[in-house]
Amino acid sequence: MSEIPSAAKENLRIREMTIDDFSEVFHIGEQVFTAESFQSLYRTWDEYEITTLFNSDSELCLVAEAAGKILGFALGTTVTKHNSPWKYGYLVWVGVRSDIQQGGVGSGLFKEIKHRMKEQGVRMMIIDTSADNQPAIRFFEKQGFGDVQEHVYMSLNLSRKNRKKTVKRP
Repeated sequence: MSEIPSAAKENLRIREMTIDDFSEVFHIGEQVFTAESFQSLYRTWDEYEITTLFNSDSELCLVAEAAGKILGFALGTTVTKHNSPWKYGYLVWVGVRSDIQQGGVGSGLFKEIKHRMKEQGVRMMIIDTSADNQPAIRFFEKQGFGDVQEHVYMSLNLSRKNRKKTVKRP
Protein backbone atom coordinates (compact mmCIF):
# COMPACT_ATOMS: atom_id res chain seq x y z
CA MET A 1 0.00 0.00 0.00
CA SER A 2 1.29 3.40 -0.86
CA GLU A 3 1.26 6.31 1.50
CA ILE A 4 -0.45 9.55 0.66
CA PRO A 5 2.22 11.98 -0.50
CA SER A 6 2.85 14.60 2.19
CA ALA A 7 1.78 17.41 -0.17
CA ALA A 8 -1.57 15.66 -0.65
CA LYS A 9 -1.93 15.15 3.12
CA GLU A 10 -1.46 18.86 3.67
CA ASN A 11 -4.10 19.59 1.03
CA LEU A 12 -6.54 16.91 2.20
CA ARG A 13 -10.01 18.39 2.26
CA ILE A 14 -13.13 16.78 3.73
CA ARG A 15 -16.33 18.12 2.21
CA GLU A 16 -19.94 17.19 1.57
CA MET A 17 -20.43 14.87 -1.35
CA THR A 18 -22.12 16.25 -4.46
CA ILE A 19 -23.96 14.45 -7.23
CA ASP A 20 -20.86 14.83 -9.39
CA ASP A 21 -18.96 12.65 -6.88
CA PHE A 22 -21.31 9.64 -7.12
CA SER A 23 -19.38 7.82 -9.83
CA GLU A 24 -16.00 8.07 -8.11
CA VAL A 25 -17.46 7.15 -4.70
CA PHE A 26 -19.21 4.17 -6.26
CA HIS A 27 -15.98 2.95 -7.89
CA ILE A 28 -13.98 3.30 -4.67
CA GLY A 29 -16.70 1.28 -2.91
CA GLU A 30 -16.55 -1.37 -5.63
CA GLN A 31 -12.79 -1.60 -5.10
CA VAL A 32 -13.06 -1.87 -1.31
CA PHE A 33 -16.29 -3.79 -0.64
CA THR A 34 -15.76 -6.88 -2.77
CA ALA A 35 -17.54 -10.20 -2.38
CA GLU A 36 -14.14 -11.91 -2.14
CA SER A 37 -13.09 -9.75 0.80
CA PHE A 38 -16.45 -9.65 2.56
CA GLN A 39 -18.27 -12.89 1.87
CA SER A 40 -20.67 -12.40 4.76
CA LEU A 41 -21.44 -8.75 4.02
CA TYR A 42 -25.15 -8.47 4.70
CA ARG A 43 -25.50 -5.16 2.90
CA THR A 44 -24.71 -4.96 -0.78
CA TRP A 45 -22.56 -2.15 -2.10
CA ASP A 46 -24.47 -0.60 -4.98
CA GLU A 47 -25.51 2.77 -6.34
CA TYR A 48 -28.69 2.73 -4.23
CA GLU A 49 -26.63 2.87 -1.05
CA ILE A 50 -25.16 6.17 -2.19
CA THR A 51 -28.33 7.74 -3.57
CA THR A 52 -30.52 6.69 -0.64
CA LEU A 53 -28.17 8.09 1.99
CA PHE A 54 -27.48 11.21 -0.08
CA ASN A 55 -31.21 11.90 -0.48
CA SER A 56 -31.94 11.43 3.22
CA ASP A 57 -28.82 12.81 4.95
CA SER A 58 -26.64 14.66 2.44
CA GLU A 59 -24.78 16.53 5.20
CA LEU A 60 -23.54 13.14 6.45
CA CYS A 61 -22.27 12.04 3.03
CA LEU A 62 -18.65 13.15 2.88
CA VAL A 63 -15.69 12.78 0.58
CA ALA A 64 -11.99 13.29 1.18
CA GLU A 65 -10.10 14.82 -1.70
CA ALA A 66 -6.64 16.08 -2.48
CA ALA A 67 -5.42 17.65 -5.71
CA GLY A 68 -8.91 17.31 -7.17
CA LYS A 69 -9.00 13.53 -6.67
CA ILE A 70 -11.41 11.74 -4.34
CA LEU A 71 -9.49 9.49 -1.98
CA GLY A 72 -12.32 8.18 0.19
CA PHE A 73 -15.81 8.67 1.52
CA ALA A 74 -18.02 8.30 4.60
CA LEU A 75 -21.78 7.83 4.42
CA GLY A 76 -23.93 8.09 7.52
CA THR A 77 -27.40 8.75 8.81
CA THR A 78 -29.17 9.47 12.07
CA VAL A 79 -31.81 7.37 13.75
CA THR A 80 -34.37 8.42 16.32
CA LYS A 81 -36.10 5.57 18.11
CA HIS A 82 -39.70 5.81 19.22
CA ASN A 83 -39.96 6.48 22.97
CA SER A 84 -36.24 7.16 23.27
CA PRO A 85 -34.80 10.58 24.07
CA TRP A 86 -31.56 9.64 22.34
CA LYS A 87 -30.58 10.31 18.77
CA TYR A 88 -28.21 7.77 17.25
CA GLY A 89 -25.67 8.23 14.49
CA TYR A 90 -25.10 5.30 12.17
CA LEU A 91 -21.91 5.33 10.15
CA VAL A 92 -23.02 3.05 7.33
CA TRP A 93 -20.01 3.06 4.98
CA VAL A 94 -16.41 4.28 5.14
CA GLY A 95 -14.22 3.57 2.14
CA VAL A 96 -10.71 4.67 1.25
CA ARG A 97 -8.89 3.82 -1.95
CA SER A 98 -7.11 0.56 -1.25
CA ASP A 99 -3.71 1.86 -2.37
CA ILE A 100 -3.65 4.60 0.28
CA GLN A 101 -5.31 2.97 3.29
CA GLN A 102 -3.64 3.64 6.64
CA GLY A 103 -2.64 7.10 5.46
CA GLY A 104 -5.03 9.16 7.60
CA VAL A 105 -7.87 9.64 5.12
CA GLY A 106 -10.29 7.38 7.02
CA SER A 107 -9.46 9.10 10.31
CA GLY A 108 -10.09 12.51 8.75
CA LEU A 109 -13.45 11.38 7.38
CA PHE A 110 -14.41 9.86 10.73
CA LYS A 111 -13.46 12.99 12.66
CA GLU A 112 -15.63 15.16 10.41
CA ILE A 113 -18.67 12.90 10.39
CA LYS A 114 -18.45 12.54 14.17
CA HIS A 115 -18.34 16.34 14.49
CA ARG A 116 -21.39 16.72 12.24
CA MET A 117 -23.33 14.08 14.14
CA LYS A 118 -22.57 15.77 17.46
CA GLU A 119 -23.84 19.06 16.00
CA GLN A 120 -27.08 17.26 15.09
CA GLY A 121 -27.58 16.09 18.67
CA VAL A 122 -26.38 12.51 18.29
CA ARG A 123 -25.59 10.95 21.65
CA MET A 124 -24.32 7.57 20.48
CA MET A 125 -22.62 6.54 17.28
CA ILE A 126 -22.97 3.02 15.91
CA ILE A 127 -21.03 1.09 13.28
CA ASP A 128 -21.04 -2.52 12.25
CA THR A 129 -18.59 -4.76 10.48
CA SER A 130 -17.87 -8.45 10.11
CA ALA A 131 -16.37 -10.12 13.17
CA ASP A 132 -13.44 -11.28 11.04
CA ASN A 133 -12.71 -7.82 9.57
CA GLN A 134 -9.76 -7.12 11.84
CA PRO A 135 -8.50 -4.03 9.95
CA ALA A 136 -11.91 -2.35 10.36
CA ILE A 137 -12.17 -3.36 14.02
CA ARG A 138 -8.70 -1.94 14.74
CA PHE A 139 -9.57 1.27 12.86
CA PHE A 140 -12.77 1.82 14.84
CA GLU A 141 -11.11 0.97 18.16
CA LYS A 142 -8.50 3.67 17.37
CA GLN A 143 -11.40 6.09 16.85
CA GLY A 144 -12.69 5.35 20.36
CA PHE A 145 -15.29 2.64 19.75
CA GLY A 146 -15.55 -0.10 22.32
CA ASP A 147 -17.98 -2.75 23.48
CA VAL A 148 -17.27 -5.00 20.48
CA GLN A 149 -20.08 -7.49 20.10
CA GLU A 150 -20.44 -10.23 17.55
CA HIS A 151 -23.75 -10.74 15.82
CA VAL A 152 -25.11 -13.79 14.13
CA TYR A 153 -26.22 -13.37 10.53
CA MET A 154 -27.92 -16.25 8.84
CA SER A 155 -28.90 -16.77 5.24
CA LEU A 156 -31.28 -19.02 3.39
CA ASN A 157 -30.71 -19.66 -0.30
CA LEU A 158 -34.21 -19.63 -1.75
CA SER A 159 -33.06 -20.84 -5.15
CA ARG A 160 -32.13 -24.29 -3.82
CA LYS A 161 -34.71 -27.02 -3.68
CA ASN A 162 -35.77 -27.96 -0.20
CA ARG A 163 -33.78 -31.08 0.58
CA LYS A 164 -35.44 -31.82 3.88
CA LYS A 165 -36.82 -35.28 4.05
CA THR A 166 -40.41 -35.42 5.06
CA VAL A 167 -41.25 -37.90 7.72
CA LYS A 168 -44.15 -40.17 6.83
CA ARG A 169 -46.50 -40.61 9.70
CA PRO A 170 -48.74 -43.59 10.15
